[in-house]
Amino acid sequence: MITTQDKELLAKKGITEAQIAEQLACFQTGFPFLKLDAAASIEKGILAPNTEEQKAYLAAWDAYTNTDKTIVKFVPASGAASRMFKNLFEFLSADYDKPTTKFELAFFDGIRDFAFYDDLNVACQRTAKKDIPGLIEEGNYKTVVSALLEYPEGARTPLEEHLAEGAMYAAGKSGKVNVHFTVSTEHRELFKKLVDEKAGEFTKRYGVDYYITFSEQKPSTDTIAADMDNQPFRDNGKLLFRPGGHGALIENLNDLDADIIFIKNIDNVVPDKLKEDTVTYKKLIAGVLVSLQKQAFEYLELLDSGKYTHDQMMEMLQFLQKKLFCKNPETKDLEDSVLAIYLKNKLNRPMRVCGMVKNVGEPGGGPFLAYNSDGTISLQILESSQIDMNDPEKKEMFENGTHFNPVDLVCAVRDYKGHKFDLVKYVDKATGFISYKSKNGKDLKALELPGLWNGAMSDWNTVFVEVPLATFNPVKTVNDLLREQHQ
Repeated sequence: MITTQDKELLAKKGITEAQIAEQLACFQTGFPFLKLDAAASIEKGILAPNTEEQKAYLAAWDAYTNTDKTIVKFVPASGAASRMFKNLFEFLSADYDKPTTKFELAFFDGIRDFAFYDDLNVACQRTAKKDIPGLIEEGNYKTVVSALLEYPEGARTPLEEHLAEGAMYAAGKSGKVNVHFTVSTEHRELFKKLVDEKAGEFTKRYGVDYYITFSEQKPSTDTIAADMDNQPFRDNGKLLFRPGGHGALIENLNDLDADIIFIKNIDNVVPDKLKEDTVTYKKLIAGVLVSLQKQAFEYLELLDSGKYTHDQMMEMLQFLQKKLFCKNPETKDLEDSVLAIYLKNKLNRPMRVCGMVKNVGEPGGGPFLAYNSDGTISLQILESSQIDMNDPEKKEMFENGTHFNPVDLVCAVRDYKGHKFDLVKYVDKATGFISYKSKNGKDLKALELPGLWNGAMSDWNTVFVEVPLATFNPVKTVNDLLREQHQ
């Protein structure tokens, strides 16, 4: 089944034949749905700190940034952003010339409100010898769209907004701001060029020093495509591989030398006038994280010493259940010696605190209490594909969930002895999913790795904190730029 040519391709990518066999088996068996306990809510697993608690958490983060710890802001920017202009590409190829769909009408109604309007106007004058109002008056709507899709974006880029944000909440004691972007190969040079042009300006404005690095999804995280019979899909005789999705980035995250890592998507940014909430709550969730980590480290050192009492173990168990929301009904029957091992295993794991916003119907995943393979129940961020929507009870949990995942994470990735965790060991491989695509008119199955903040962090200690909706301002399509917060 595997040819000499295949072996050469596998060697080049750094993928083993055993991995291929494992992936093909996933197509054969599929992935199990997760067993849910409940949708997370303020009553069940989402913290909503009061004013006094907020002050304490903000103070904890301020104190942490005055140590020698390394803080990194990690920005996944390697997606194809295929949704951004999808509707406009469809308009260009449509068999009508005037805006017809709701999306097209909204785009042209609000065209003057886009930050790129002036740049686009200049582009239209250059390419079509007319300004935008003139082209619209003539009914040449598609000329305007063509100029946009062929013209580089103007105004302040998301990359610049992330540099500004980094200075506001992720600067260490020395004033150094570490920002890491995961980028696609074809865009890396453009990112580097933009950083070279802009970093000096932001250094001057915020009085910080930037250390900006880039990485790409590793070829070894690509997954094999399968045909409808679950055999390797071949394109002109050659094995077809596809990027494994954002879950592949757990490898990039694992390569960072850091103590604390903030994670936020490239498209979730706002102008400076609206950054106050974002910055405050980023510091707040980081304060929650370092406070919980400090307590966990103290317990782990006590367990290491062997000089603990039964009451102290009960206190640790309460911390694990009430503060880290990790429960196991079996622990009540464990002897102290076995309970000590259980506590150490559960406390000595990577830890993350995730902001959660109130659900207003945005597409995406949400916070749940779910069962793990070892019988524990813990907090997880799940996508709809991980939930059995044919089960009315589970479907209702998903649809009526009070909160939504905006991808707003802060992660602690070292153990209590200062060693880096090997993050790849904490991935639940049973949480990938299969999607259906096509290549050159032939149907295929594609395998997505467990998502970065979903199954790739399944075995972490996870805590959810409610954050204001104002901190979540994604731009999935160009019309999202017409939202009030982007004006």
